[in-house]
Amino acid sequence: MQSTVDGFNYGLVTPVVAFLMACLGGALGLRCATRPLVVARSWRPGWLALGAAAIASGIWTMHFIAMMGFTIEKTPIHYDRVMTLASLGVALVMVGLGIFVVGYRGATGTPLFTGGTITGLGIASMHYLGMASMSLDGTLEYDTLTVAASVAIAMVAATAALWAAGQARGFLGSVGASLVMGLAVTGMHYTGMAALEVHIHGTADPTAGESAASLLAPMMLGPLALLVLAGIVVIFDPLVIMGRRSPAPAEHKPGVPAHHRHHSSPAHRRLRARGPVEHRSRTPQKR
Repeated sequence: MQSTVDGFNYGLVTPVVAFLMACLGGALGLRCATRPLVVARSWRPGWLALGAAAIASGIWTMHFIAMMGFTIEKTPIHYDRVMTLASLGVALVMVGLGIFVVGYRGATGTPLFTGGTITGLGIASMHYLGMASMSLDGTLEYDTLTVAASVAIAMVAATAALWAAGQARGFLGSVGASLVMGLAVTGMHYTGMAALEVHIHGTADPTAGESAASLLAPMMLGPLALLVLAGIVVIFDPLVIMGRRSPAPAEHKPGVPAHHRHHSSPAHRRLRARGPVEHRSRTPQKR
């Protein structure tokens, strides 16, 4: 028997909060991930890892906040803890791969397409693995075309977000990139939910078991802590937000050997342009 599903049990509260969490994770993660592209002498692996963790945490938190408003008529919903945590692990790994590709190869051309595709697939994989963690008295069925559309939305929007983050050189650009990432995650989520049909097997007690909020809320402490950590890093490193390049010290100019740096003054360049100076004898001439 097909059952009625409701993804907005609390009205617009869960969709709006979920979208804001996706934007927050995107804002912090994208700015950290693109830090090596705009600031000289960054510790690239650390920044990229922190950016990937922030984005994955925002994606995972967004999904399960939205699922708190998801109900199925006449059947309770339980969640498997191992599968739920596995969905977070998948998001961390796949988003990390996409971020590292863009962080090391640049946010243009083939690296951008590859990184955006992997990141989008990470968003979609996290969503459907999180849905598989649900346990209920029934079966879930998905419309294939709608599922394909949700995956395409995730890949295209994630690629656009990475491109926008790589181009952003100010606060407004960072906000725009985070909004695109938020739309990627929430658009994929609710498109995927639109593909869902639930067929229940019986009439289980809807009050039995642990509620989604009481089960999932404690599990969100870890991802929320990662977002707080990324926020602290951004606050104490304003270059991440402003997108400005830090000036390289003179003694570290690339391509200039250390023993030649003192010869790079304008006066020395003028002397070199005149060519070698002839040595004249200082012996006085006889009259």
